[in-house]
Amino acid sequence: MELCASPMFGIALSILTFWIGVKIQKKTKLVICNPLIISIVLCIGVLLIFKIPYESYNEGGSIINMFLGPATACLAVSIYTKLELLKKNWLPILVGCAAGSLTSMVSVFLLCKLMGLDESMTMSLIPKSVTTPIAVSISGAHGGIVPVTVVAVIFTGILGSMLAPTLIRIFRMKDSITAGLAIGACSHAVGTSKAIEIGETEGAMSGLAIGICGILTVLFSLFL
Repeated sequence: MELCASPMFGIALSILTFWIGVKIQKKTKLVICNPLIISIVLCIGVLLIFKIPYESYNEGGSIINMFLGPATACLAVSIYTKLELLKKNWLPILVGCAAGSLTSMVSVFLLCKLMGLDESMTMSLIPKSVTTPIAVSISGAHGGIVPVTVVAVIFTGILGSMLAPTLIRIFRMKDSITAGLAIGACSHAVGTSKAIEIGETEGAMSGLAIGICGILTVLFSLFL
């Protein structure tokens, strides 16, 4: 138990389980085998089997959590690397990302009200379509339940990644920029991995949409 109480235990367990998740995902190539999901399941299993208190694990987990802030700032890199493309198509890109962010937030808000969910649950689900660091920050700042937000973000990303190719065919999206922006705006990093498989331009625009939609969602959340 003294070993488990060390911050290194939480850090080592998180890294090991995520590494296992990456290996499984590469081996199976299944979208559902997301490394983050596998890591969460394995961590929970270890804690339950060995009856390790969550507080002990979180001694190291909280240290990893500190890197969410820098990870959010790094999204600026994806915007900077595509600056020329952004300059050429700045208006449709900004309008498309704004429409995607607003549609996601408003639809979640209305569905939560329709189903009678309380304010904390509503705020937990509203930022589901942006990348985890930003979603967690928005949820925590507005009284949301962070673990629920993380699950919603993962589920949204996996669902978007699975449906993206089919929806592109159904709506006959011939423009690579449009397809990439749509994927990135609704299914963040997990969707972007699928966009990269579809095409280089789709992947680049999806990565760009992650950063822009993240910024727009933070701004829109100020009015909640």
